[in-house]
Amino acid sequence: MSVTVASELETYLASSPKSAELSARAREIIPGGTTRTSTYLQPYPLYQVSGAGCRVVDLDGRERIDLLGNYSALILGHAHPSVTAAVQAQAAAGASFAAPTPPEVALAAELVNRIDSIEQVRFASSGTEATMFAMRLARAFTGRTVIARFEGGYHGSHDYASISGSVTDPALWGARERPNPVPDTAGLDPAVLDTTVVLPFNDLEACSRILTEHADDLAAIIVEPMLGKSGMIPAQDGFLAGLREIADETGAVLIFDEIMTLRLAPGGLQSVVGVRPDLTTSGKIIGGGLPVAAFGGRADIMQLMNPTTPGFLPQGGTFNGAIIGMVAGLAQMQELTTGTYASLNANGERLRRGFVDVLRSHDIPAFATGIGSLFNVHFSTQAPHDYRDAILGESTVLAEFVMGLINEGVLLAPRGMVALSTPIGEDEIAEVLDAVERVAARNAARWVGRLS
Repeated sequence: MSVTVASELETYLASSPKSAELSARAREIIPGGTTRTSTYLQPYPLYQVSGAGCRVVDLDGRERIDLLGNYSALILGHAHPSVTAAVQAQAAAGASFAAPTPPEVALAAELVNRIDSIEQVRFASSGTEATMFAMRLARAFTGRTVIARFEGGYHGSHDYASISGSVTDPALWGARERPNPVPDTAGLDPAVLDTTVVLPFNDLEACSRILTEHADDLAAIIVEPMLGKSGMIPAQDGFLAGLREIADETGAVLIFDEIMTLRLAPGGLQSVVGVRPDLTTSGKIIGGGLPVAAFGGRADIMQLMNPTTPGFLPQGGTFNGAIIGMVAGLAQMQELTTGTYASLNANGERLRRGFVDVLRSHDIPAFATGIGSLFNVHFSTQAPHDYRDAILGESTVLAEFVMGLINEGVLLAPRGMVALSTPIGEDEIAEVLDAVERVAARNAARWVGRLS
C-alpha cells in the first residue's frame, strides 16, 4: 500500500468506515466505546470479526497479521484446531456447572507438573483476581499487612494493584531510588496507600534498603520477572535472586506474576532465571483464549484456602474453574512442547532484531526490549531499564508507527508490544519486516528530527 507521510491517519480513517460507525454507536452506550481500556485506540479502535492462525479480519473486511494475540493469550494463534474442537465438544455437553469437574483437576495437574514452585493451585476468572488472592494469601499467611510492588508493574485493576503502575506525571514519582506510592486512578481506598511500598525495578540495593525498613510489617513482594505493561523490560542478572534472598531474610512471601511470562518456557520465566517464588500467578495462555487465571505455590500457604481448615480463606466466583475454560486451556497447554517454546522464542528474537535493524537503517533511534516471543518497541536514544526510562520515550513517534503498521496490514499493541504466536513463521516475519521498512522509509525524516 502506498501511503504518504501526512496521511497515516487519513488512510486509517478511509479504510475503516464500518469500525468508525460502530464505534460512534458504541460510545453512546459504553463509556469510551469499549469495556477494555487496553483495546482503545485513537481516534477509534478497529472492530475485529474473525481470526485464523496469525491473521485477523476487521469489520471492513481487511486482513492483517496479528502480532498481539489478545495481549499474549493466544500463543497458538486464533481458532487452533485442538482448542476449537475441545471447546465445541464441551459446549455441546454444558459450559459450566456449580460443581468441580475432571478437566479442572487435569489443568491443575498440568500446571503443577510444569511449574516446579507450584505444589497446589486454584483457578480464577482473571489475572486481577489471581493477584488479588495471592496478595491476600500472603497477608493471611504472614499476619502482616504491607505489600511491596514495583514502579511500573502491572498486576490487574484491584486496589492493591493500582498503585504506581501507570503514573505519567514525573512530579509525582519521588526519588528514583525511593518511589512514592501514587494512585493510578481515582476511587482507590486511601488505606491501600498506607500499606503499599513501591520499589524501583532493577535497583537491588535500593530495594534492600526499603524492604529492610519495612521488614516487620512486610507480607509480600510481588514482581513481574519482566515488566510487561512498561515495555517488556527484563530483570537484570541477579535481581530476582536478590529479591528471593530479601524475602527469606524478612519472612515475606515472594510472588512472581507470570501471567504473561509463563509463555517463555514450560516452567515460566522463573525456570529460566532459576529463582523459586513462594506463589505464582498465571493466566493468558492457560485459558486457550477463554477467561482463565490461576494462583498457586507452596502447599503450606495454599492450604489456607482448604475449606476443612479452621478459619480458612474463602474464594468465590461463579466461573472459577468453568469446564469450558478448563478444556480450552488444557488443549492449548498440551500443544506446548519444549520444542514449541524454543521455536517460538527463536522467531521472536529474529523479529525483534529485525525491527531494530530496519528502523536503525533509516537512522531512527529505536530499541526492542524483551525475551523470546515477547518484546516491545521503544523510540529512544537509550534502552530502558525501568518504568521511568520507558515512559519518557517519544510517544508520538510510537503512535504514528503503530498506525502506520496498521495501514500496512500489521497489528501490535498501541504501546508497541508484540507477542508472537506459533503460526508466525519465516514468511510472516518477512512480511512484517517489509511493512516496517515501508513505514520507516516514509516517516524517517520527521521522526529522526523529533528523536534527536
